[in-house]
Amino acid sequence: MRGILTGQRYVDDIFRPNVRPFLNSLTRPIFQQDNARSHTARVAQDFLLHFQSLPWPARSPDLSPVEHVWDQLKRQMPSCHSVQDLELAVQDLWAPLPQDNIRCLINSMPDRVAACIAAGGGPTLY
Repeated sequence: MRGILTGQRYVDDIFRPNVRPFLNSLTRPIFQQDNARSHTARVAQDFLLHFQSLPWPARSPDLSPVEHVWDQLKRQMPSCHSVQDLELAVQDLWAPLPQDNIRCLINSMPDRVAACIAAGGGPTLY
């Protein structure tokens, strides 16, 4: 998204047209998001009252596999001088990502959760 993602933009441009239809297509979905300002804005929280969601405690460890994928992309990211250059670079890097790596990240979730529990919610080697 270009510009600042406000709570209202989050609801109008992301949640209402994309996330809500997806969640409505599932049986008993549970939604989770982090504590980004746009996610915790009153308008976003009010909109989410219609869905079951999990809380995201402050300073919680980020176990999401996509964070590792973003890290891989950032390490390869060339210097970009415009938003358009950035968009093209991300698309060029995203397409050839090895699916085996992504599958391994997803399959490692039980071990990462166990490590997080063992660390009392603190830092882990993941």
